[in-house]
Amino acid sequence: MSQAFNFTLPTEIIFGAGALQNLGDILRGDGIKAVLLVTDPGVAQAGLADAVSQGIEGSGIEVRVFQKVEPNPSVETVALGAALFDGFPFQAVVALGGGSPMDTGKAIAIMATNPGDLTDYQGVDKFNNDPLPIYAIPTTAGTGSEVTPFAVITNRSQKFKVPIGSQRILPRKAILDPTLLTGLPASVAAATGLDALTHALEAYISLEASLISDAFAEKAMQLIGGNLRLFVANRKNLHAAEAMLMASTLAGLAFAQARLGVVHAMAHPLGGFFDLPHGTANAVLLPSVMQFNSLACPEKFRRISLLLGGDASASSVAEMLRQLNRDLGIPADLASLGVKDEAISDMAEDAMKSINISVNPRQVTHGDLVALYRQVL
Repeated sequence: MSQAFNFTLPTEIIFGAGALQNLGDILRGDGIKAVLLVTDPGVAQAGLADAVSQGIEGSGIEVRVFQKVEPNPSVETVALGAALFDGFPFQAVVALGGGSPMDTGKAIAIMATNPGDLTDYQGVDKFNNDPLPIYAIPTTAGTGSEVTPFAVITNRSQKFKVPIGSQRILPRKAILDPTLLTGLPASVAAATGLDALTHALEAYISLEASLISDAFAEKAMQLIGGNLRLFVANRKNLHAAEAMLMASTLAGLAFAQARLGVVHAMAHPLGGFFDLPHGTANAVLLPSVMQFNSLACPEKFRRISLLLGGDASASSVAEMLRQLNRDLGIPADLASLGVKDEAISDMAEDAMKSINISVNPRQVTHGDLVALYRQVL
């Protein structure tokens, strides 16, 4: 217990089946009269955006919808959303969807109150003016963005993901309604669930981990280990949906403090160079990177094995993760997803710039990352 740390959680979490029905009252209680609803085409096509919009309007609050968020959302998309603020008195951003709409909503909230280009604000606390308040409604159990002070947006011209961090982009309120997850395709449930598991694992073995982040990460791993297969098999299993949604949020709370590691450092360039879905990139990388990292913290890996239903063997974790990927239909390699060997050195160079490299439990070099990419190619 010699490590010093700070822990802050300004986000109010509202959890439960049907919690979304209270959104209009929540906004009105906070004095909000006009909002921008940020979402993606898939959520809109499922009818969720209309339902949320109508619920907000039914409480006497004006709402406009921006539904152009793509996977690996771009700087240009953020600019399109922020342009809607010209001449319209929005007072808040409501982000509805997975990590892409939530990250985009955070970035739009920044650009609504700050000049220039989003790339000007890469890094930690680079913007001057407080963003508009953000209300986050996750529709997947994966990113945990509803409780994290980060947004990651793609600069397509440079094939680089722009990381933005600030306690000021933490959502004011996170509304966690597990009934929103029950219509997910199995492939999305699998990829986003493995994203949440990656968050928990990397936060747990991070050099910045603390007793508090470990508590969140351990519970997240336990819930995922016991429920991810069940949830992918039947997304209408409300008990499994509740467990996965809470696990995703707990994993987000863990890495909001402890940060992540090499998996995320390597996954972001895969999104920038090849537009791979983030959860899938994490899942493919996870077994090999965890095998690489197990040398640095075997005691924690023994605990991970137990939490995931194994036999307390540190060496078994990587194979458990490979089997989980197989069970959930995750591709076994990157080549099948279109990744080319000629990009690996450049991707490794970008990965080495990640803030997560410094907290990974095992030190890594550019050559290590090249070798890890090729191991999963």
